Amino acid sequence: MQCGIDEAGRGCLAGPVVAAACVLPEGFPTEILKDSKKLSPRRRLKIKGIIRGCARWGIGLADEKEIDGINILRASLLAMERAWVALHRSFAGSGVCPEVLVDGPYCPPGIDAPCTACVHGDAIHPPIMAASILAKCERDRIMCGYDRLYPQYQYAIHKGYPTARHRELCRTLGPSPIQRLSFTVR
Repeated sequence: MQCGIDEAGRGCLAGPVVAAACVLPEGFPTEILKDSKKLSPRRRLKIKGIIRGCARWGIGLADEKEIDGINILRASLLAMERAWVALHRSFAGSGVCPEVLVDGPYCPPGIDAPCTACVHGDAIHPPIMAASILAKCERDRIMCGYDRLYPQYQYAIHKGYPTARHRELCRTLGPSPIQRLSFTVR
């Protein structure tokens, strides 16, 4: 049994970095999975529903204040640890501890299971692909919520990524309450 862990939002200028941990059930139709960046938003949401309906999963995040306080790499690893803890609760008392595959070059230090870092794992390992989809969908949902709070920043459109429009809005309006102040807007 393998658990995949991935994050979304690491390169953004605003909002949290969100991670997901996922264990797919035996017989899951892995042919529907891809790296979340290679799926349309509509397709991601459809696959997210399938994953959440039958897999074990957990979500973790680190907000913009944590990112500014400890840096994006550490915040990403912290979000991954939190996703693992959320998932691991579903295995409590079962004696089952899945092997963990993490997308990227580092394993979060707080994961208390055999863990392997997999660069480009979101293009290779189905559990990481599933985690990638869950993390991206959750981050997009969060950013659309922030769009309702701060409509002038248009978060529903760019989701906090460093687009030309997002940078222009930050220069014109100043930083939003969810801006990562340690990141350069230029």
